This record gives sequence, C-alpha cells and structure tokens, in this order.
Amino acid sequence: MAVNLIKGQKISLKKDNGAVLTNFCVGANWGAITEKGFFRDKIRPVDLDLSLAIFDRNKQLCDIVYFGKKAAPGIFHSGDDLTGDVDGDDGLDNEIITIDLSKVANNVDQIFFVLNSYNQIEFDKIPFASIRLYEGTPKRVDRIFATYNIANDHTFAYKVSMILGKLYIRNGEWKFSAIGEPTRDRKLDDLVLNSVVNFL
Repeated sequence: MAVNLIKGQKISLKKDNGAVLTNFCVGANWGAITEKGFFRDKIRPVDLDLSLAIFDRNKQLCDIVYFGKKAAPGIFHSGDDLTGDVDGDDGLDNEIITIDLSKVANNVDQIFFVLNSYNQIEFDKIPFASIRLYEGTPKRVDRIFATYNIANDHTFAYKVSMILGKLYIRNGEWKFSAIGEPTRDRKLDDLVLNSVVNFL
C-alpha cells in the first residue's frame, strides 16, 4: 500500500520481500487550468518543473538535473511539459525522473527533489498537482510506494516553489525523507542555492 507522505516523514526503500528498491521513478502530475468563458472555456497552460540537485559527502553541489540538462549517472529526466493535462487526469505523470541508485556516482550522498512553477501559477490553483515515487517506467506504473498531494495541502497555498524531499544515505543504505517545504524562490537556481542548502 502506498504511503501518503506528510512533512518530515521518513520512509525506507525496502520492499515487502526485503529487497531494496534501487530502480524507481519520481513523477509530478498536474492539470491545465480551465477558465470559464462567456462563449467557451479557455485552457490556461501550467508549466511545473520537476528537478533534482545532487550533493556529495562534503555537502558540495555536484549537479542539477532538470528539463535543460536531462541526465546524470543513474538519473534521467523525461523532458519539459509546458501545459499539464488538458482533458483531466490521464493517470500518467507529466514529468518523470528515473533513478537507478546502483549507477549513481559513488561520491553522491544526498539527492534533493524540487518543484517550481515556471509561469508562477500558485500550487493551490493547479488541478490535481501531486508527486509520487513508484516502481515502473515513465509510461508504466507497477507499484506506487509513496504519494504527496500538493493541490490539497494548504501549506503550499500562494507558493510557486517547494522542496519535495531527499534521498540520503544512512549506514550505507538509501532512505527517503519528505521535506515538504515551500519557499519564496522564483527560479530553480535560487531554489537550490538559497533554500535546498539549508537541509543538507
């Protein structure tokens, strides 16, 4: 059963059979906004950007993976979605980052997931905005391990950027911590350099 994440919650990456989850996806899902018109409805595109920041054991920034730089060892970004789902939730995520922890660089110690609204539309205005960690591929969900409902959490009202959570190594084992922290940052670089560094 998937865990509904709350701020500060930590989860293990162990499966029910005792095996460790090393290959998985983190996906962001959201819809475009439908604005009622006198003659016809108008679709307002929503451009959320799912990104991650990679830090080494010395808490130094190694890399940022986002729509403009889609790959790092063991990590791949599916690409930029500029609109969101137009005809309702299609069940698939709009932007997905695939992680293979067995191929991540040896010096990597923490991996932060962040989300920002490129066109500055506030999270609480965005239909069914959510994040999930699951086993599968960008086009196939096999098993959902954890979900984070952004649209229904008042913490993110009037906010356009947030730190979702981080993967980190503890006693030689990867774990996940849900940070769930909204920030005042407007751009990805500011989000990483001004806010993420406070959670190292």
